[in-house]
Amino acid sequence: MIVNERFVTYINSLNPGNTPFLEELERNARDARVPVIRRETQSLLKFFLSFCRPGRILEVGTAVGFSSLFMAEYGPADAQITTIENYEKRIREARENFRLAGMQERIRLLEGDAADILKGLEGPYDFIFMDAAKGQYIHFLEDVYRLLAPGGLLVSDNVLQDGDVIESRFAVTRRNRTIHKRMRDYLYELTHHPGLVTAVLPVGDGVTVSVKQQNKDAVLKEKRIDEDKR
Repeated sequence: MIVNERFVTYINSLNPGNTPFLEELERNARDARVPVIRRETQSLLKFFLSFCRPGRILEVGTAVGFSSLFMAEYGPADAQITTIENYEKRIREARENFRLAGMQERIRLLEGDAADILKGLEGPYDFIFMDAAKGQYIHFLEDVYRLLAPGGLLVSDNVLQDGDVIESRFAVTRRNRTIHKRMRDYLYELTHHPGLVTAVLPVGDGVTVSVKQQNKDAVLKEKRIDEDKR
């Protein structure tokens, strides 16, 4: 718990809830110990979807499809969502959930390793939601940045790892040290990337919100050309 539990409980008590289908899907997922976005993170996503009104959405990490359906429900009615998942069992469950919700025409599920699939995608996407294997975020960043539209929003979930990210690597269990280092590297890259403006928020298990700066790609390209000439 990053924020005092009483604050989180109170904030979540203000949440008006979701559609009956999403409520049932969330309950079933939690009962099966399938991770879904936390309630406070859901409220943040609702706000961004309403404010940004993205037409093309990319999600990295589908699981059973809850967040894809959540974004389809609370984003623009004509928004098209592409989501990526590698776990075969979850892929079957997600496709069935999309069918039951009547959203299979709006949500395109790509099967396979996100590292490979991202390289073959063409942007731009107005909104990208990162919610896959946490140790892989840093490896996805180059392609995610390429695919993000200027002025587009990148939201990354679970970046504070229940508070472990602030600890020394020696205070983290040995089996978690690789993901600990990679997440710290990811947070540093996001907050120091010349083409992104990023805020790190202690919401849920930690969320970063990054906006791709307008016309920054051209500036970075010119900078690389100048450096190559030297």
